[in-house]
Amino acid sequence: TTTVPNIPLNAQWTQNAVTVIGAHDQGSALNQLNSPRGLLIVYDDDDDSTIVIADIGNYRIMKWILGNVDGEVVAGGKGQGHRLDQLGAETHVLIDKKTDSYIICDLKNRRVLRWSRRKGTKEGETLIDNISCLGMAMDSEGRLYVSDIDNREVRRYETGDKIGTLVAGGHGAGYDLNQI
Repeated sequence: TTTVPNIPLNAQWTQNAVTVIGAHDQGSALNQLNSPRGLLIVYDDDDDSTIVIADIGNYRIMKWILGNVDGEVVAGGKGQGHRLDQLGAETHVLIDKKTDSYIICDLKNRRVLRWSRRKGTKEGETLIDNISCLGMAMDSEGRLYVSDIDNREVRRYETGDKIGTLVAGGHGAGYDLNQI
């Protein structure tokens, strides 16, 4: 089970941050990042405290167990490209506990991928294609909500669904209640 912290409304954060990942210059080594985007913190009973990052400049998804100097490439890392073992511009990542996999927005390749969390996984599988995915979320029932920046909409996908159901936007750019 995942525990969501209860943060009081009047909580204040310290002004002196501590670097926990990427304390070295920008780069492609296992202790470096290059233009990190999506970030996921995993802190449940099934995993060590872990941070998962979409490292867009290196076309990879990185996993760090807190306290480790080096991270681990868990998806991509084979250069920019369109193959199922490559990423183009990964913007967001989440974990699907039911399938024990990473779900990845790959903006440049216009797809959403599922990549198994099992060691030795060499490539992902396309869940949704022809979508300019910038962000996503998964509800408690396993439905995936994906933003499409080209169509200015958010769609909900059931397991196995390739088309999705429009849940927000989809009526062009603008400020009306049915537009994004």
